[in-house]
Amino acid sequence: MPAYWLLKSEPSTFSIDDLAGSPHRTTCWEGVRNYQARNFLKAMAVGDLAFFYHSQADPPAIVGVVEVVRAAYPDHFAWRRHSVYFDEKSSKQNPRWVMVDVRLRKTFREPLPLEQLRTVNGLEEMELLRKGSRLSVQPVREREWEIVLGLSQAVR
Repeated sequence: MPAYWLLKSEPSTFSIDDLAGSPHRTTCWEGVRNYQARNFLKAMAVGDLAFFYHSQADPPAIVGVVEVVRAAYPDHFAWRRHSVYFDEKSSKQNPRWVMVDVRLRKTFREPLPLEQLRTVNGLEEMELLRKGSRLSVQPVREREWEIVLGLSQAVR
């Protein structure tokens, strides 16, 4: 059985449409620089599923589903001095950060806005909806996964 997750991305940086246009609809999920979020990436397995969430959008919303197609491996952007994700304390010998590869599975016909999700019974304890929750990678309980999928009409 897969585990379930939620991955946040600012659509102005990388949107679900960008993922749809990527070769094989697949990309690495790089640039996570929070230890708790990194640990969630490390816990992901091939076949796990995640909601793709547009943060810093108007409105912020869950917009689709991705599948983990490569488990955690060192985030090599941390070693590239000119990368916005560069970390001088990370090295090939002692990588501090990881990334996973994800493939687009579904794009929702209509985004599921954050404010709508706040009104849905059964999602009251969803990490995304907790006050002050800002993690870019977070777990989703199976029941929450089912409820959110039930709200969507997936296409593409």
